[in-house]
Amino acid sequence: MSSLTYDLTLAGLSVGAAAALSGVGLIVTYRATGVLNFAHGALAMLCAYLLRQFVVVWSWPLWAGAALVLLVVAPALGLALERLVFRPLAKAGTDPARTLVASIGVFVLLVGAAAMAWGTGAQEDAPTLISADPWGQLAVACALAVAVWAVTRWTRFGGELRAVVDNRSLAVLGGIDADRVAAVGWAFGAFTAGLTGVLLAPYVRLDPYGLPLLVMEVVAVAVAARMRLLSVAVLVALAIGVAQSQLTRLHPDGRVQPLLQAVGANLFVVALLVAALALPGIGGRDALPRAVTRRVVPAPPGAWLVTAVLFLLPLGFAGSDLHTSIQVPALALILLSLVVVTGRAGQLALGQGAFAGLGALFATLLTLGRFPGVPQLPALTALLISMLLVAPLGLLTAVPAISRHGLALALATFAVGVGVSRFVFAQPYAATGLAPGRPAGFGSDRAFYVLELALLTGALILVRALRRGRVGRALAAVRDHEAGASAAGVPVPALKVAVFVVGAGLAALGGGLLAFALRSFDPGAYDPVRGLLWFAAIVVLGADSPLGALAGAALLVGLDAGTTGGVAAGLVGLLAVTTGRLPSVRGRGRRRLTVRGVGVRGVLGAGAEARAGGSDGWQALGGRRAPGSEAGGSDGKQPLEGRRAPRSRSGAGGPDGSHGPHGPLGSHEPHEPHEPHEPHEPDRSHEPDRSHEPHEYRPVTAPSPPSLSATGLTVTFNGRRVLDGVDITVPGGRITAVVGPNGAGKSTLFHCLAGTLRPGGGRVRFGGRDVTGLPAHARTRLGVARTFQQLVVFPSLTVAENIRVGAEQGRVRDPAVTGRLLALFGLRGDALTADLPTGALRRVELARALAGRPHALLLDEPAAGLDEAEVADLARLLKTLAADGTALFVVEHDLDLVTDLADTVHVMTAGRIVTSGPPRTALARPPDSLDAP
Repeated sequence: MSSLTYDLTLAGLSVGAAAALSGVGLIVTYRATGVLNFAHGALAMLCAYLLRQFVVVWSWPLWAGAALVLLVVAPALGLALERLVFRPLAKAGTDPARTLVASIGVFVLLVGAAAMAWGTGAQEDAPTLISADPWGQLAVACALAVAVWAVTRWTRFGGELRAVVDNRSLAVLGGIDADRVAAVGWAFGAFTAGLTGVLLAPYVRLDPYGLPLLVMEVVAVAVAARMRLLSVAVLVALAIGVAQSQLTRLHPDGRVQPLLQAVGANLFVVALLVAALALPGIGGRDALPRAVTRRVVPAPPGAWLVTAVLFLLPLGFAGSDLHTSIQVPALALILLSLVVVTGRAGQLALGQGAFAGLGALFATLLTLGRFPGVPQLPALTALLISMLLVAPLGLLTAVPAISRHGLALALATFAVGVGVSRFVFAQPYAATGLAPGRPAGFGSDRAFYVLELALLTGALILVRALRRGRVGRALAAVRDHEAGASAAGVPVPALKVAVFVVGAGLAALGGGLLAFALRSFDPGAYDPVRGLLWFAAIVVLGADSPLGALAGAALLVGLDAGTTGGVAAGLVGLLAVTTGRLPSVRGRGRRRLTVRGVGVRGVLGAGAEARAGGSDGWQALGGRRAPGSEAGGSDGKQPLEGRRAPRSRSGAGGPDGSHGPHGPLGSHEPHEPHEPHEPHEPDRSHEPDRSHEPHEYRPVTAPSPPSLSATGLTVTFNGRRVLDGVDITVPGGRITAVVGPNGAGKSTLFHCLAGTLRPGGGRVRFGGRDVTGLPAHARTRLGVARTFQQLVVFPSLTVAENIRVGAEQGRVRDPAVTGRLLALFGLRGDALTADLPTGALRRVELARALAGRPHALLLDEPAAGLDEAEVADLARLLKTLAADGTALFVVEHDLDLVTDLADTVHVMTAGRIVTSGPPRTALARPPDSLDAP
């Protein structure tokens, strides 16, 4: 027994050493470049094939072939990828998620190139560089890890590497050649990938799909090491390798035997699932690549008609041509699931192949009567039930998607796909030649194609519905900026769950149809590598376009059927690699947009409050008289303009703060009336529209404006107390400001009030209700809106659509207010936000926050990026809002603005409020205790 244990331990050390090499390479590449290199496995596979080509096919000496592959070809490939693919992305300041898509493109490209060059069959004669004795491989892995640790710790290059990782821009300003650091990182990462490939190839299946996937399964060791600690990666890899080897001794009996054996043989996959789903994610809150989120150019006229004609043409085909064509609608349904999940909701979903395969497997088992506990079912019924069974399984990726973004979400979805492939599709019941029949009446290829077209049409209608209207705008907001969407009132977690469930159902439908079309279930058709190919295809052809899904399906099926295997993957990979170098879609030209001279109170009324059942005094942004304010003349028809606005520091405006013909916020265009809007109440449809006229002041009996307050707020980060028992009240009808030096805790306090951060201690109350546990979107729907320090707009939506998101998701849902806010702020509704200057974008963000008619408005440095005239106009607007009863909380660096604007100022230092009072009193402190611009 001891001899067996020893032998298994040695075998496990051999596998763990190869995994450690792969982990070291991934960590070095990530630390040098910030890129999670999904192409690592493909580089390993390519180097293994090249060594076999040199040594086996061309009969080179092993040492010469190995030296050329490992010391020349592999580093050269890494340098080429850094120079041609990833350096342009880094210089453009691209987010990590976009570089992830590029690395997936490289993966697909190399897989396709290997398939074209060497075929898709497995090679069994790969040369052995180091014998199966584990000590050699273990020595190589440990030596490399120690060498990398020594270089990063004790050399000048190591210091430069750490500086580039911490802050690339700052490192460049300090004279560090970040490009050189990244190039070295890529060259070393490619070298370790090649070494991993040539060491593993003699002992595993060498083919374009198997070896890359096997290498990427061990990414768990790098994630467990937090992509930083080499020693942890090596130890984890060795431990998993030994444990996996020892588990082969188990031979359980009963029905669980296949599953337990699969777990024992795929412990690295289990570790990947745990690392991706349970451990804290890496990569932070990354945005999606611009190639995914850019606004889709409308399809040319007649594009849908041409597409319909092309999809109907196969009805005239016969024989093998039609047999190939019937795969296209099924694959189009799978790609449509990616349009929903990735294109519309912005989630990096790399595991859709798993749901397609589950749909195919369940439908097949149901039609054959082999599904446990269910009798044999007709094919159409089986297809429907398989969708219903798979759709809830979308929660496997939806649950981690709620709290994960970018790279972390990509890893989680990829891990689910790999897990399903290894633990479901590789089981005997799924790999024994299942052959389902087609639905009754649709046995011929032509009749089945008609059925597919009907189901595809229904799916297109569903996807179109998800791309339009209130739900479509909410999904686009989630895709563009999740925190901004939540601040606008969008229930982000619920929407994520919904799109993953819908996406899983669509993928299952497509997978089931594909199995029926081919009359067989092939597990290899749904492996994770195929899922990466589908993801890359939908990204490059238009992630938010159903036409892209149809074109992608036709392209992938057509190329693989009519050419050498791998052509489709190679072409898609090439397109994915070059997509990041293409210019973004641009809209119309820039136009300076400013706010027009229209009373704020008259803009947000128009009866929406009455329909919402509100009697809190918000008759047109608070139609009651705030304490101490004046409503104008005795006839009550003077618009409430708030307190006296400050004189513009540029000298514009009269002594009363007005701007004459230029409007209240500095419009340089002549005043224009509001665009007409339809009346809101049916019984008044015959009356002329007067939404452009100032609304009358109508005294009402209303409760006091609700206040936002916090007591005893405590927040601790990494053992340091950022907030230390903070008490603050933001009363309605008043402007409360917070100032203090950097690191004082102002932003942390702001996030606690907004709901984006839950304090470790203390309570937040709004209008007497405890809202401490409510997320940001729930607080928005109660009436707490916010803006962001760094501008947050939704770039794939127009200006009007941005505002409408707030109008549809806020406290009062009044989509008709959008037109009035556009007129108030002087914005053109069909303008694209990507084409607007900072001042206009600030107005878009503020208009979106006001569209839901909040009781409390939190503003994080609202004057950032505005010129002096715009700042003065902003102050006038905020004073008007406060006079109308809104509670305003402002974090601002501009002390002159704070002095003129605020009723109460709180000065924070070291997580505490040290002074509170009127501006002149609270700000009469040493300058170094306050914020500087």
